[in-house]
Amino acid sequence: MSAEQPDPRSLDLAVTLSETPDGPHHEFTLRAVHGKLSSGSTVPDPQAALDAVLRNGEAVFFPVPGPPRLCTQQYGGPQQAVVTGTFGGRRVHTTLTLTDGCEIARWRALAPLLGGTAGTAGRT
Repeated sequence: MSAEQPDPRSLDLAVTLSETPDGPHHEFTLRAVHGKLSSGSTVPDPQAALDAVLRNGEAVFFPVPGPPRLCTQQYGGPQQAVVTGTFGGRRVHTTLTLTDGCEIARWRALAPLLGGTAGTAGRT
């Protein structure tokens, strides 16, 4: 028999959000099995966070290498989020920032997982 493949819709993620380098940190978790929320999720809107991760997580957590991208030179703020855990049986360790247009797009793709939108302290 072959080994059971991990479910691509199962995840266990922890987020540490920093508003500023020296400011307070906010911590959230998101847990799901087979695409269904499980106990222990602490993000403000777990269903929206799960939907965002299922829709965008593969591209954000495991980007495919390619040619260099041109990113707008805009600064969205000092916020930083570190996402760790597992998604679809794969280890996740990703840092999200607001340092340029490409990073802002990654942040917005997972905004519900980060507690809201760019520039919030977990408030939606």
